[in-house]
Amino acid sequence: MKPILAIALGLLATSAAAELPKGSKAPQFATQAALGGKQMAFNLRAALRKGPVVLYFYPKSFTQGCTLEARAFAEAMGQFKAAGASVVGMSADTIETQLKFSSEECRNAFPVGIATPAIINAYDVALVKQDGSATGVTKRTSYVIARDGTIRFVHSDMDWREHVRLTLETVKAMKAAKR
Repeated sequence: MKPILAIALGLLATSAAAELPKGSKAPQFATQAALGGKQMAFNLRAALRKGPVVLYFYPKSFTQGCTLEARAFAEAMGQFKAAGASVVGMSADTIETQLKFSSEECRNAFPVGIATPAIINAYDVALVKQDGSATGVTKRTSYVIARDGTIRFVHSDMDWREHVRLTLETVKAMKAAKR
């Protein structure tokens, strides 16, 4: 997306619908994803068996904010793993785009999956124009989902800068509470 188009989209888009609330059950899903430039299947139920999952939605691969956010998550992966959590990014991009984005911007550190229309609707993350029409991209929304499938944290803000810090604080607090 061209920078001017991204700015225009931001001015015309609105967050009409609310994200899923903290304490609700995360909708289960399976989708195609990419990790390190290789295609893979991603299943939320399977990921949750290993520990909490940070599920973050981002508007469009290779745009400035999404690239910076992906790099920030990649840099923090050691801390997420130490807290017992995994991370998966989700956008409506094609698998071909996700394959490239997973290696170039996510630095092979975590998978990025395809947010299908059903997943976007289930998580209430569609970014819509002020007239209610679709933009074809998701809002920038991060969820922390506990092993039991309960949403423990939600942060929705088109500014990417606080998503990593806030989700990391949440998974660290969850680990500390288990001690």
